[in-house]
Amino acid sequence: MFSSSDAYDNEFCPVRDELLGEMYRASESGLSQLVESVSCDVRARLALFCYRKSHLYSLAVSIAASCSERDLIQLGGRVGSTLYALSRQAPSARIVASSSYSGRKPITLSTKPLATFKPIEDELDDETAEAVTA
Repeated sequence: MFSSSDAYDNEFCPVRDELLGEMYRASESGLSQLVESVSCDVRARLALFCYRKSHLYSLAVSIAASCSERDLIQLGGRVGSTLYALSRQAPSARIVASSSYSGRKPITLSTKPLATFKPIEDELDDETAEAVTA
């Protein structure tokens, strides 16, 4: 069995990539059927795995709603406890909790070069040229 630090720090997804993709694309009712197809401990590990990925946050909360508090805390410690609490909140409260990133300005990437450099003109000094030829 995984320790709390292994379950949270490990980048290993506890389910096949195909199943994770199906869960990501599933409707709410379809998601509950897919989630029920995995064991309780795998479900808790999957919720913790998804919680670390910002694009899978809502999936993590949905999966955690089907987990017991004991499983989430045993595998995720305080993070598991927080995830359990989030999964038991009303959906409108979850939106407020997850919108903390919305106050940030969006990231934009420059389309122009960061710096331009003048080409180096490599002219030999007269003294250097004489020493080389002599």
